[in-house]
This record gives sequence, structure tokens and C-alpha cells, in this order.
Amino acid sequence: MSGRRTRSGLSPDQLTVVWQSVSLLLDYPDEEVLVHAALVRTAAATLPPGVGDSLREFLTHLESTPLPELQADYVETFDNRRRCNLFLTYFAHGDTRKRGMALLRFKQTYLGTGFELDDAELPDHLCVVLEFAATIDRDLGRQLMLDHRAGLELLRLSLRDMHSPWASLIDAVTATLPPLRGEERDAVRRLAAEGPPEEEVGLAPFASPQFSPGAASGPTLLPMPSFPGVLA
Repeated sequence: MSGRRTRSGLSPDQLTVVWQSVSLLLDYPDEEVLVHAALVRTAAATLPPGVGDSLREFLTHLESTPLPELQADYVETFDNRRRCNLFLTYFAHGDTRKRGMALLRFKQTYLGTGFELDDAELPDHLCVVLEFAATIDRDLGRQLMLDHRAGLELLRLSLRDMHSPWASLIDAVTATLPPLRGEERDAVRRLAAEGPPEEEVGLAPFASPQFSPGAASGPTLLPMPSFPGVLA
């Protein structure tokens, strides 16, 4: 990648803090997410104001909103709106046969680093990609986000249009990436106008994602977050 595509103004440790924080906060809200809030707030203090403010904005909402309300809003936002999908390959491929191959490429990227994702989880969920980038391979994880930048940007814009509190988390993620290039802006416009493809097919051998709200949580082999510079 050229320097233009890798420069964000954040140090490697700061990138790790942003990606780990958003991975934790963007998961389905439950008691465990609330437990992480204080740690993330401390970590956000190590970030430049713009990025740190985005995390603090969501934390304020998280800490001041009853958990059942958070959960209902999460389901309404991410389960019921095609443009607010947290599975990155969905934006480019919808539920088509091509998406199965795109998912396989994610899985192969992980396996190339020695990381094997639990079969119950889809590898393109944004929380998984962010945690992989933060704890396994920064460059490969970041490249996965860049490869699906149009979908990520449509997610951000869709959440902004809805005045969703989760928009600030995607703001923080895109702040770690370079500005959109001309062809990427064109791709976002096309995606916004046409939406993801709609051919309905199975995604075997991939199972239903455990990140779906209400699903029983399965094991994950991702390391626990460490937040460099925050914890001893």
C-alpha cells in the first residue's frame, strides 16, 4: 500500500485502542458491554480529541440509557435495516453466491495468521474485523476495512441520517482510515442508490452469526483486549 493509503495520524497503539473500543461497544448491548464502558472511557483519554470525543459521545448514551431500550434500538437499527448491516460483505454482495466467496477470503486471511474463527461466527462482522485488526494483524485487518470501504461509509452515513447513537462509533473507525478517494465516493453513491444485491441463497459452509441479538454466545479465539498505555 502507498503512504497515502496507510496514513491516519494515529499511532499504532492509538489505532489499537480505537479498534478494540469500537469492537466492544458495537456488540449487542448486554451487561458485559456495560462493564467495559469504564475501561473504554479511560482508553479514550489517550486519543486525539476528535476520535476520543466520538467514543465518549457513545459512552454517554450507553451509560444513561436503560439496557432494554439499548437492546431494542440495536435490533431495530442493525437487524431491520439493510443499509445498517454490520456484515461488511453484505454491502457488495447481499445474500448472493458471490458473498460466500467473499466470506471465504476473510476466513483465509485469518487462517493465514494462525487465527481460526469459531464456525458459528461470520468472519466479516465488523466487530470481528476490528478485534482482528487490533489484536492479531493491524495491516491485514485494516486492509479488510479498506477493501470494503464503500459499505463501511454507507453504514456510517445511514446511521448519521437516522441520528443513531451508534453513528459516532463508525465515525471513530473511519477516522482511522484515509479520506475517501474518487472511485470510493462513486462506489458509495452507487451503493446508496441501488442497495446491496438481493438474490437469496444459502451461505454454506458458513453458519448463522453468533453476533445476532439474542443468539447464544459461542467461544471466540480472539485475544482479550489489552488497551496499550491504559492497563499495566
